[in-house]
Amino acid sequence: MTGGGDVPGLNPCIRAITLAALDQGWTVTGFRRGWHGLLRIDPDDPETIDAQTWNLDRERVRGIDRSGGTILHTSRTDPRTQPEGDRTDHVLKVLDALGIDAMVTLGGDGTLRFSAHLAGLGFPVISVPKTMDNDVNGTDYCIGFSTAVSRSAEAINALRTTTGSHERIAVVELFGRRSGETALLAGFLAQVDRTVIAEVPADPDVLLPLLAEDRRSNPANYAVCVISEGAKIEGQGRSDEIGKSATHRIDPGIGQQLAGIIEEETGIGTVVQELAYLMRSGEPDALDRMVGFAFGGMAVQLLRDGEKGRMVALKDGNYCHVPNDCVVAGQKIVDVERLYDREAYRARIQRVEGMPMFLY
Repeated sequence: MTGGGDVPGLNPCIRAITLAALDQGWTVTGFRRGWHGLLRIDPDDPETIDAQTWNLDRERVRGIDRSGGTILHTSRTDPRTQPEGDRTDHVLKVLDALGIDAMVTLGGDGTLRFSAHLAGLGFPVISVPKTMDNDVNGTDYCIGFSTAVSRSAEAINALRTTTGSHERIAVVELFGRRSGETALLAGFLAQVDRTVIAEVPADPDVLLPLLAEDRRSNPANYAVCVISEGAKIEGQGRSDEIGKSATHRIDPGIGQQLAGIIEEETGIGTVVQELAYLMRSGEPDALDRMVGFAFGGMAVQLLRDGEKGRMVALKDGNYCHVPNDCVVAGQKIVDVERLYDREAYRARIQRVEGMPMFLY
């Protein structure tokens, strides 16, 4: 089952899980549309079962690793917070009625928190971390992060031609509500002038003169600033507090807000680009294919070995597994003191020995 936002790398993982499980002689059921689909199943109604599940066999997963997204579809749903109350008992009833012996759940913080809840109740669950924000606690890497960073760096560099032609300041907003790691790494790889991350508020009195000087000192007379969607500007509210919608924002967004301040305070024109869903669209890159395959195979190995409440992970460059409930222990955010220069709004690179290849 996949839950939360889609990312490239989920389909390779689904394929790896399916093939490894079939090699064990097991049958594999794919629950569709995340926890929402499972909640729509009535164990006494075969039509609801057919609508919300797929039998995953070799033919069903053939070639899916070359595609982004998830063939199982997804949703942002927590069975514990439904309008009619906590529906955990319904989930357990469905799993029992369908003869499900164990689950492998692919998701981010929300999906994995409920997975940990099920594991705590004794149901065998192996979790796979995925999120383009790379902010799941307990693992250095989540499926989807590398592709999102690659897409972002490519788009930022492509935007330079338009920004330079018009001699403006580009403000590029990237996903990242609580963690600024995607923005920080994409900004570093694209060698932008300044990067504003979710963890550190931006002070216009400091940031704007820096951007204006960046523009003046550039022979092409332009500058580029990357900003996390969850960043905040000193004196203003946080952009991820807008509305409480999981899928639609109802304000201009932090990128538009920053661009407005730049134009008002400096008189310099801006180019504003929200990369948004383009960051997680399309086929996975090599790293997300590799990690997706590895995480999927490892999940089945853990079930084969009798493990019941574990999350697969990458730690210090090595594949491993950690307790499922580690995700509940806290949110992983950028280590600002080690990786970020607060005064310059830039990535800080001091030492790289012993650090994973996808960090800096």
